[in-house]
Amino acid sequence: MTPRAAEPPREGRGRPRARFPWLALVAAGFAVAQLALAAPHLGLGWDETVYLSQVDPRNPAAYFSAPRSRGISFLVAPIIAVTGSTATIRIVLALLSAAALYATYHVWRPLLGPGRTALAALLFAGLWVTVLYGPQAMPNLWVALSAVAATGWFLRARPGASWAVLVGLGATVAAATFFRFSDGAWLAAPLLAACAMVPAWRRPAPALAVAGGLAAGSAQWIAEAYMRWGGVGARLHASSATEGGMGLRWAGGDAWRSLNGPLLCRPCTLPLTHPALTLWWLALPVLALTACAVALRTGRPAETVLPVACAAALSVPYLVLIDYSAPRFFLPVYALLALPVATLAAGMVRAVRPVPARAAVAGVLAVLLVAHLTVQYEVLQETAAGARATADRYRAVADALRGLGLRPPCLVTGSHSQPIGYYAGCASADVSGNNHNTTEAALLRRAATEPTAALAKTRSGPPDYAHAWRAHRLRGTGYTAYLP
Repeated sequence: MTPRAAEPPREGRGRPRARFPWLALVAAGFAVAQLALAAPHLGLGWDETVYLSQVDPRNPAAYFSAPRSRGISFLVAPIIAVTGSTATIRIVLALLSAAALYATYHVWRPLLGPGRTALAALLFAGLWVTVLYGPQAMPNLWVALSAVAATGWFLRARPGASWAVLVGLGATVAAATFFRFSDGAWLAAPLLAACAMVPAWRRPAPALAVAGGLAAGSAQWIAEAYMRWGGVGARLHASSATEGGMGLRWAGGDAWRSLNGPLLCRPCTLPLTHPALTLWWLALPVLALTACAVALRTGRPAETVLPVACAAALSVPYLVLIDYSAPRFFLPVYALLALPVATLAAGMVRAVRPVPARAAVAGVLAVLLVAHLTVQYEVLQETAAGARATADRYRAVADALRGLGLRPPCLVTGSHSQPIGYYAGCASADVSGNNHNTTEAALLRRAATEPTAALAKTRSGPPDYAHAWRAHRLRGTGYTAYLP
């Protein structure tokens, strides 16, 4: 699809009026929000230490479980090869994610126009979970942005479209799959279904671009499946076990309860905090379906229905296949649904007559947007403080272990051994749980030749293999270290 023609110059002027760069302004604001509200003093979380350790030349690689994909590790590899500074990693990722926000939503400008595209980007970038995870080495935001670009390129891959459009489609599907294999598959499913079911898209070029992108993005994950697990089926089985046994179950309540934190709700038995602050989430599917109904009635449904279909597909594993939740899981869903919601809001304003009434409606929507962003800011402050406290506790335990004489090469095992081991510069190992990667016998043999600490919550007592080890209570952390 070719971009819209420029408006003719108004009478008395020599050139068309330049459009204000609203999307660039949103991206710049997103970068500033991350650097001001999320990045400062935010230490590394558990999953981040796993992803970073895979490419960190300063630390041993932590166990990489079956469901994970290595895309985010490759993204941060050039950064961490130069520096291990967490602050530097945060700054670079904040700038990269802001640039990616601009690039991916820019794909939609010929489809929605500059104003609606910028509003959609603002709706997504204004969420607390988007701001918090923008500067983090986590894959979910990058899947979200890849999904936005992929659906946009797909809609632009009409007869006569350039090869650049098809390359963009394949590349963004590949990126989403490389960052998270399962999410890439769920994204590709509705795109391929559209190629099969919708006559306008029943052409080989878009289908080949999607299938080729899916194959390219999953190649590393599949190769690793054969190298480490013995095949794709075995890795999928191991992935299901790590997730607690995937099967049909409703996790919508878990998602709702964790909407304002905690950052990982597993098991999700906590009560809902701040119920009034979840109204936007409950309204989101209603607004998306309303946008679809309006689009179907006006005869231009593709730009609205396809992102909603892709969002619905990407929500399936997190709503009906697992028994826990985390707010970041739904970032791809929010990124896609922001597009039809922005279209609906802009259409409501344009449909109102006369002009004074239109201005009133626009003012009401602007007030609602400001109120929504204020709510997101409040939740961000609370969740960011919790994330900082957790990372500070990991760092304090690592410092205490160094005070007990643990120096690399060393081994940390037991409770939260992966993030604490990373902070201490030690390898990590677990004899049970989701990150089970060794046996007690192998662990004891290694402890006989390498400085080792077994960690446990102070009230829990030592692991079975460490009953004869000496206990060292790490004051102020809630942990006790057991050393042979």
